[in-house]
Amino acid sequence: MPFDIRKTIETQINEHLEVQQKVLDSLASPIEECAQKWIETLRQGCKLLFCGNGGSAADSQHLAAELVVRLRGSFERPAIPAMALTVDTSILTAGGNDYGFERVFARQVEALGKAGDLLVALSTSGNSSNVIAAVEQAHKQELYTVGFLGGDGGKLGKMVDLPLIVPSTNTARIQEAHILIGHILCLLLETELYSTSSE
Repeated sequence: MPFDIRKTIETQINEHLEVQQKVLDSLASPIEECAQKWIETLRQGCKLLFCGNGGSAADSQHLAAELVVRLRGSFERPAIPAMALTVDTSILTAGGNDYGFERVFARQVEALGKAGDLLVALSTSGNSSNVIAAVEQAHKQELYTVGFLGGDGGKLGKMVDLPLIVPSTNTARIQEAHILIGHILCLLLETELYSTSSE
């Protein structure tokens, strides 16, 4: 049977829409709670840290960039303190070599995190060992933790202070939802902190 390109495209888009509807139905209130926590964190003069592997590493960098630079080109506002723990190759390779890959994020949380900061832990499975170690370290240092997760939430679903669990087991659909959730949070954050109404 020949590969049906058009049907595959339609199937993928429909699956995406189905997952986003489930996110709307089940996560609107937790996303609102998360937005309030991000706002509270920044109003207290603290910062946001992000970590994840693979596509979640890219998402960590993406969301940190939206905050440090800006989400909307038409909306000028001060930079928001956020950083991805996935970008410094010297730290990542030295940490991996000296302490093992499981510690590459936890070591950075130890160095850069302070009480009152917030760690966003991204893992589609919820079981990434280095993200788990980062959350454990964050709790030791009194950082609040949010999980961008999928499936049943995995181990992280029970560890983080606030789990945002996308109701899907498809990695691509979970990552797409994570970026949507992240963009919504960035929009709410910059609007609440620097404007009286959204654009």
